[in-house]
Amino acid sequence: MIRTSLAVLLLAIATPTWAANFTTAAEVKPILDATKSSWVAIRKLNGQDLLYFTQIESWRCGLTQITFRVNGAPETYNKFMEPCYEGTPAPNAFRLDSHLPYVTFQPDSLTSVEVTLTYEDGTTDTATFQRSEIELQ
Repeated sequence: MIRTSLAVLLLAIATPTWAANFTTAAEVKPILDATKSSWVAIRKLNGQDLLYFTQIESWRCGLTQITFRVNGAPETYNKFMEPCYEGTPAPNAFRLDSHLPYVTFQPDSLTSVEVTLTYEDGTTDTATFQRSEIELQ
């Protein structure tokens, strides 16, 4: 019991308070870079292709915009994000009151997706995915 309490106390002292929020570009950029291969996923459900942005939106604080293109088309879509809940214990948490972390398309219509993230510091990062790389079974 004493060891556990001491370990928790040492962890609390050693962990900077800023590390728990992940609300700035500097804090979320390394996470999104490390998880780039999982930014989006496609799932076929109820006769539609669902394009999920759950991984990105889980770290949306620090982002100003998500844009994407499908199948190499020139048209760019904006993915609206749930707001960042600054000042709460979990600013990146989903409330899903009026927002869903996916966009719907016709079944089997998605062959590729290009995603661009814009961070609050003005930098961007882009990745392109083929359906076979991101389709959930």
